[in-house]
Amino acid sequence: MQLTGKTALVTGGGRGIGQGIATALAKAGANVAVADLEGDIARDTAARVEALGRRSIALRVDVSDPASVQRLIEETEDRLGPLDIAVNNAGIIGIHSIAELTAAEWDRVMAVNAKGVFLCTQAEIAVMRPRRFGRIINVASIAGKVGFPDLSHYSASKFAVIGFTNAVAKEVAAEGVTVNALCPGIVGTGMWRGEEGLSGRWRQEGESEQASWERHQKTLLPQGVAQTPEDMGQLAVYLSCADHVTGQAIAVDGGFSL
Repeated sequence: MQLTGKTALVTGGGRGIGQGIATALAKAGANVAVADLEGDIARDTAARVEALGRRSIALRVDVSDPASVQRLIEETEDRLGPLDIAVNNAGIIGIHSIAELTAAEWDRVMAVNAKGVFLCTQAEIAVMRPRRFGRIINVASIAGKVGFPDLSHYSASKFAVIGFTNAVAKEVAAEGVTVNALCPGIVGTGMWRGEEGLSGRWRQEGESEQASWERHQKTLLPQGVAQTPEDMGQLAVYLSCADHVTGQAIAVDGGFSL
């Protein structure tokens, strides 16, 4: 699968899954615009892409702001050429029981995870449609297929991404643009790791964060091991090359959703 000469955009590309996807696309031949709310980490990923022999730019974006998203698309095309592939990966999480969850926290997560995907997809389709070619990949989650306790607002935002993706795919299916959702499983990035991540917050009494992380892999995943950002990159490359796959929500989750 080769993406030589294609222009790709990855939001939330500064770390973790976004960085894994950006480097996978570069390895397949694409030039990559790396966008993130934090410019410094976007520049780090862009440097990794350039080290692979591809062109790359680092851009700051607030995906919840329509003007910021529009500037992102314009600058990507001005500097790297017509946009072929877009991975809308930017997302945030909060861990709160329903009793603790506030309206402000609900809005904070929805603004990035759901509204941000909407704004980016809308702007991307606007430039892809006239060319009758485009590959849009919206990063959802297994939490968009199965609800998790303490993650009701996060799950709701990811369910929204999957429904939105399916609906938009039907709108543009005859216009050369595919729209799919990638659903990561348990990946050892900031959502899961650390004292404030899920493995830290869901520890049993007397259990270390590391032990909790290992236990959750064994109990939640039939394969017994976590997935990696590189795993997500492999699926992103496939979906970028697949002409006849659209409207799907594909899990890379070690069998969790079986």
